[in-house]
Amino acid sequence: MFDTAELGRSLDKASYEGQLSELRTGLLKAQQALMEAPFPVMVLIHGMDAAGRGEVFNILHEWLDARYLDREVYEPPTEEERQRPEYWRYWQWLPEKGRIGLFLGSWYSAPLFLRAHGKLGSKTYLRDLERAAAFETMLADDGALFIKIWLHISKAEQKRRLKMFHERGAERFRIQKHDFKRHARYDEFASAAARAIRETSTAHAPWTVVEATNERYRDVTVARCLIERINQQVAAKSDAGAARALDAHVSDPITILDTLDLSQRLRDEEYSARKAAAHAQLNRLAARMYKRKRSAIFVFEGWDAAGKGGAIRRITRAIDARQYRVIPTGVPNDEERAHHYLWRFWRDLPRPGRITIYDRSWYGRVLVERVEKFATEAEWKRAYYEINDFEEQLVRHGSIVVKFWLHVSPDEQLRRFRERAAEPFKQYKLTDEDFRNRQRTSLYEAAVNDMLGATDTEYAPWVLVEADDKHFARVKVLETVCQRLEREL
Repeated sequence: MFDTAELGRSLDKASYEGQLSELRTGLLKAQQALMEAPFPVMVLIHGMDAAGRGEVFNILHEWLDARYLDREVYEPPTEEERQRPEYWRYWQWLPEKGRIGLFLGSWYSAPLFLRAHGKLGSKTYLRDLERAAAFETMLADDGALFIKIWLHISKAEQKRRLKMFHERGAERFRIQKHDFKRHARYDEFASAAARAIRETSTAHAPWTVVEATNERYRDVTVARCLIERINQQVAAKSDAGAARALDAHVSDPITILDTLDLSQRLRDEEYSARKAAAHAQLNRLAARMYKRKRSAIFVFEGWDAAGKGGAIRRITRAIDARQYRVIPTGVPNDEERAHHYLWRFWRDLPRPGRITIYDRSWYGRVLVERVEKFATEAEWKRAYYEINDFEEQLVRHGSIVVKFWLHVSPDEQLRRFRERAAEPFKQYKLTDEDFRNRQRTSLYEAAVNDMLGATDTEYAPWVLVEADDKHFARVKVLETVCQRLEREL
């Protein structure tokens, strides 16, 4: 992977200074062209110790327009970051479309360090690399450009630099005591890096290995790489949906929803008794959740007027108000549209012991955005994989994920629409779009059927709720939540 014959490339001072103006102008022009393009750029800077990662990071920050540049430096996770799934912190780093994110270290940093120091087995390391590659694939499919730089120097050059920095008092700040101990593991670190580059250098997110013995050659090579890659992507205007589309699910004229018995009812007395019992149990379970620092995510999807809001309110009445958040998902704002569609949902994940309830969710990608053609066919097809991956990360981190689809018949939905129109305090719930959506019922039914089939997983299964009777639906939701929490706790 790291050919020693390639080491020692250099650039003399005169040649470097002769190219400097052209390089800096080229970077700024590429950055300016990017500002009008519908994709972000992620520049990852990694490499051997003493190869000049910090210097390259600082030079790019100096040569680029800092107003349109986001920068992040990898450090051990904070307490807040440790409370969330591992990749939560990296979703916070993502730049908006038209901007460059400059990362000194990344999602590769921890696995590389642990593997080089013998604290990560081969299988676990490969799993972490696969997770990194899947993360990059998801974002690249959405149009993001990855420029991954590996700065390489030989073992002898690393030793020479460490000794030089130590002897020069003015440059001693560049090294720390443990750097000499890490030098002893040069071979292990190089081996771990070689595997990471081999496993995660893909067509949409390739690694560029830069020989970094000569600083001038290193800086010019990195700058030219950025100019070339950004200009290529801008010129190509690549289709964000080409890379990882899954096969479409062929919709059956008889859908999963057709199997539900919507005639189920609860009498008032039974409803009151079961609701009270479920509330008492849920209150105890929520308190136990808090003590055990387990988080939960409840997702509510369903037809307009299916009773999602009413079911959510019956849950929240049994829980301490400080323990939960209800997030009604609407049309994305400008900031949210400038990121991957999952970005806004990563931001709101609950801390340990807390509950987040989504009144509509990331499934809008494969429902509304599919039917209304806000997402391309390639985008909503690959979203099945992306959503399953997202939910698997939540569960692996320890979150309890419960997903509900509330189903009502067209006749009952129309009755509820008319009831809303007649009640002044309910009229705000009714819009012209609600009636328009009824004209597309068959398209939505096909989308729901595909969604349920593709995202009903072992770790995050769907719960289908027969909701023609509100009492029956609310009790089923409450009792299901209690059953899931009881099992998980």
